[in-house]
Amino acid sequence: MALVLIPPRHRPDPEHQELSGDLVSCLMSSQTGHFSWELVGEKGVQSPGERCKSLLEDANGVLAQFLFVYFRSYSSLISFCCLFWRVSGSNPSLNSRPNIVLFMADDLGIGDLGCYGNNTMSTPNIDSLAREGVQLTQHLAAASMCSPSRAAFLTGRYPIRSGMSSSFNMNRDLLWLGGSGGLPTNETTFAKLLQQRGYKTGLIGKWHQGLSCASRNDHCYHPLNHGFDYFFGMPFSLLNECQATKTPEMHRALRIKLWISSVALGIVPILLLIPIFAGWFKIPWTVVIITALVAILFFASWYSSYGFIRHWNCILMRNHEIIQQPMKEEKVNSLILKEALSFVEKYKRGPFLLFMSFLHVHTPLVTKEKFVGRSKYGLYGDNVEEMDWMVGKILDVINKEYLRNSTLVYFTSDHGGRLESQEGESKLGGWNGLYKGGKGMGGWEGGIRVPGIFRWPTIIPPGRVIKDPTSLMDIYPTLSYVAGAMLPQDRVIDGKNLMPLLEGRVSHSGHEFLFHYCGIYLHAVRWHQKDCDTVWKVHYVTPKFQPEEGRACYWSGLCPCSGDVNYHDPPLLFDISRDPSEDHLLTPDNEGLYEAVIKRIETAVKEHRQTLMPVPQQFSVFNTIWKPWLQPCCGTFPFCGCDKEDDTLPTGL
Repeated sequence: MALVLIPPRHRPDPEHQELSGDLVSCLMSSQTGHFSWELVGEKGVQSPGERCKSLLEDANGVLAQFLFVYFRSYSSLISFCCLFWRVSGSNPSLNSRPNIVLFMADDLGIGDLGCYGNNTMSTPNIDSLAREGVQLTQHLAAASMCSPSRAAFLTGRYPIRSGMSSSFNMNRDLLWLGGSGGLPTNETTFAKLLQQRGYKTGLIGKWHQGLSCASRNDHCYHPLNHGFDYFFGMPFSLLNECQATKTPEMHRALRIKLWISSVALGIVPILLLIPIFAGWFKIPWTVVIITALVAILFFASWYSSYGFIRHWNCILMRNHEIIQQPMKEEKVNSLILKEALSFVEKYKRGPFLLFMSFLHVHTPLVTKEKFVGRSKYGLYGDNVEEMDWMVGKILDVINKEYLRNSTLVYFTSDHGGRLESQEGESKLGGWNGLYKGGKGMGGWEGGIRVPGIFRWPTIIPPGRVIKDPTSLMDIYPTLSYVAGAMLPQDRVIDGKNLMPLLEGRVSHSGHEFLFHYCGIYLHAVRWHQKDCDTVWKVHYVTPKFQPEEGRACYWSGLCPCSGDVNYHDPPLLFDISRDPSEDHLLTPDNEGLYEAVIKRIETAVKEHRQTLMPVPQQFSVFNTIWKPWLQPCCGTFPFCGCDKEDDTLPTGL
């Protein structure tokens, strides 16, 4: 009998060890020519022969079935299996179910990274991923706002299909943890697909897909109800309100109007008292009391939510438990990094999925002191460099545990940088490179073109740059493919499996048309012709910049999707493949194919709209208003507050 010793780092994971034990039993029984037991599995009661065949299929596929027939010798087959496991441990393949690490930044501009042309900020760890893997230069978000873009990323579907898009300009993101909207429970995320394939799935960082439906603790939209085994982070998102010293960010203009209205109503009962005490004429005290009560109730109706945003939205959770309310923002990034490293260490035998959803680089740009002042781009640049350092720390532990060759790593942002973010003369938002527009703009490239980097040593050839249009929605079918999962057959999946493109087996992603929404409104469409490299793009709606030469909506803080916008009939046409900055407008006078292109895209829009089905709107006014009975609370509502987190951090974090 030939004995092959397997080094510790190449030993099969517990699932393989369990499989090998059952496999030995199968082989021993087959050698004696009879079976004397039955197993009950997911498919019901299986005969021993059926169970052995199933085990062999799971172990090594067709080759194992061949060996089962021709290698009756127990010792020969076990030696071969040991050798097979040894080889597969050092040479990962698509059949080995890789570990998966997904990095997603928040509000990062595509021009903020060195590998995308930035020379004012240092991002060595992210840049190394690009050198060692594949870099996508036309990688596109399905929306230019956080919640809808992340919904599309998680489900592989346009957010309008799941109701995660808005018809109102004020509530284009989920606004409150105490709201009743969120990613519907009938949506299947990639985490759920991988969980069903035996992956340990973890989400560390930002969620922003809702929390509860009908009661404070039902947590129907919670990550653990969407396929994640573990969650640590913010169920909402960072806001300026999370730091008490920052200028309020959420609905700032509305809050100013509410303050003015409250003051005006409060003055009314005071004015009514003047003629009473001056003796000019009599006013019933009932009128005075009623007007005073109206003023008080009006103030309480809005201040009970907007006045306590830090307590209501800035919460840190571990699984279903609130551990900090309000969150201590100065240590949150260190805690998130500690949790990510612990997750990799705990499930290093794999397979695991780690979705590292950074709070960076959303305002208020919470940054560790040692990074403040390091970059040439102020606090925003410091925050980007801290995020890059955190990426490096996670990659270091992957290398230390000999997981590099068996781990698929992906880096992106949920949408483009927000141009309107500023404090005085200091800009606090990202740089979108040569692309026009930014966050909140559904059609312009700057709002939807994001970094896209894949690394999987021995599988994805390094150092390649792909210019073909790809989407955040493509991650869903791509992960399904590498994990051996089956895509849902009862719904439209808009993403495409990118593995053939990443491996160099094909030259196109499979996307002929991509539809760019702003809320529920279709603003632009991209057409990549199958027979050439030309990428056409039409705009039906564009925002009105404030000021016009500013290329952003600085006066309102965020460009609207409808109402005060520019409608184009005929639509604007650009050749994105030659004019990515969308500066050179094509017309019938300078483009002979203008009419043909417009007509073809209009046909595609009609076909696309026929695939849309009515669904409940998660961003309706009712779903997005704050509801006290849904507000997560650590303590007795409304006296919410706690700190259960151990602040002890390892050296270096």
